[in-house]
Amino acid sequence: MKKKEIYIFGHKNPDTDSICSAIACAYLKNEMAKRCRENELLYFGKVEEDAQYIPKRAGVINPETEYVLKRFGVAPPGYMPDVRRQVQDISIRRVNGIHRNLSLKQAWKIMREVNVATLPIVDDNGVMEGLITMSDIARAYMAVYDTDILSSSQTPYENILDALDGTMVVGNAKHVVLKGKIFIAAANNEKMKDRIGQDDVIILGNRYETQLFAIENHVSCIIICEGAPVSRTIRKLAEEAGCKIISSPYDTYTVARLITQSVPVSYFMTSENLITFRKNEFIDDIKGIMTKLRHRDFPIVTKDGKLIGMISRRSLLNMPTKRIILVDHNEIDQAVDGIHEAEVLGIIDHHKLGTVETVKPVNVRNQPVGCTATIIYHMFVENGIEIPENIAGILCAAILSDTLLFRSPTCTQTDKDAAGYLASVAKITPEELAENMFRAGGNLDKKTEEEIFYQDYKKFISNGTTFGVGQVLVMSKDELMKVRKKIMHYVKKAREDKGLDMMFLMLTNIVEESSEILFDGARAKEVLEDSFVDGTMNEGYLTLPGVVSRKKQFIPPIMTILQQ
Repeated sequence: MKKKEIYIFGHKNPDTDSICSAIACAYLKNEMAKRCRENELLYFGKVEEDAQYIPKRAGVINPETEYVLKRFGVAPPGYMPDVRRQVQDISIRRVNGIHRNLSLKQAWKIMREVNVATLPIVDDNGVMEGLITMSDIARAYMAVYDTDILSSSQTPYENILDALDGTMVVGNAKHVVLKGKIFIAAANNEKMKDRIGQDDVIILGNRYETQLFAIENHVSCIIICEGAPVSRTIRKLAEEAGCKIISSPYDTYTVARLITQSVPVSYFMTSENLITFRKNEFIDDIKGIMTKLRHRDFPIVTKDGKLIGMISRRSLLNMPTKRIILVDHNEIDQAVDGIHEAEVLGIIDHHKLGTVETVKPVNVRNQPVGCTATIIYHMFVENGIEIPENIAGILCAAILSDTLLFRSPTCTQTDKDAAGYLASVAKITPEELAENMFRAGGNLDKKTEEEIFYQDYKKFISNGTTFGVGQVLVMSKDELMKVRKKIMHYVKKAREDKGLDMMFLMLTNIVEESSEILFDGARAKEVLEDSFVDGTMNEGYLTLPGVVSRKKQFIPPIMTILQQ
């Protein structure tokens, strides 16, 4: 049985802490669930033993984080930009498509066996060609008066044999009916001579004269009812004339009724304007179509049209929501898109409490430390779970990143102790790791303005004012000047693209422990000057000595001014 999936997300524009904490938290939760299943320990309220915890990301991984994951050989989380319910989240009925030449009889048989009202029709490569429904089959029986139906549908003779439980006495069952109509030879030869046409399919009984008459009139096939024997002479004449002979155990009336069941499904299938969906489509986007059309079933296909399965309108009832845990954030504007449709099971964070609302009470762990990875580390210790070397490495890197190698005012002794222990497990030197990851993150020459700006970006709301704050870390004054020159004019575009009141970008010099603030917005300059009276306003940017932390040094003064 497939385990329930619980996704662990960092914020929408993930930094190293956001990504690494999600990965480590997922590992921890899965180990805890494993212990629950093995009855070693019971963790009431902390994990679900029948669940699989999966790290995900809602944004692009920045160069610093790429370096960290590559160095410790850890795969990046899968990309999931939206957690609204999708087709793949509901029950997709796996079905084998049928071939276009399959008879109506066999299609009906399959429908009854698997208890469905719709069957998809696919080609030899599995690509959808059409649909056949119970109502289509009912319509086929209503077309019994269409005497040209076998030739119109180019019915294979093997279908006729199957429908009539017949035996091919003369001829090749692989051939198809190309011409002629169905005719029941109930009258005498004199009356039939003007009605039997060349290539017709004739249903008759054990009458030698009528059989001979049909062959002489160049019919394509004779169906002999009630299993009557066929004389050697008739067989020979039929072979010479290219006339097929089929023997059926049924009487004439039954044969006439059953022969329509031999028609291939392609003749009655719906093949134009098919409504199909893909696995990644959102339920919100397709619900209206499914409700309006009121079809019983809808095919799910790949992007190249290959059949995956079917869903029904009934599937829309009691649809499961995605279940998620948030790490390193708790603001609705920083969360993955579609979070309003998801069930938030827990929050692990080191920021101020924000605006994420939940339907039910959840486990929240919020601590005043410099990094979420520090909290995750303590969760390992508290639950007695050994930390693997690679997980220790990425947790240590996350702490070094968020605390700027312990230079940030958000850094606590708890962070330093955690990083020290994790470094020993990972067999690394914190200073060496920090220098290399900061340089990897600061290698911005080949990055676009957009990539630079949004590599570590968050959105905030205070007293009705919306604003965004990005942060770029550099290792030298020359690097800072180069980045400032490249991206200064992009700040306005970023604000307009996001539709915000104000936009700020922190260019933080890690070595000198200072930041330059680029800004845009009607009140942005005024708010900066009121928030940082000790700052130096230059042409287009504000210099703030000693300010390196967005969370503790930059955001709080901005919030204070906006709330006054």
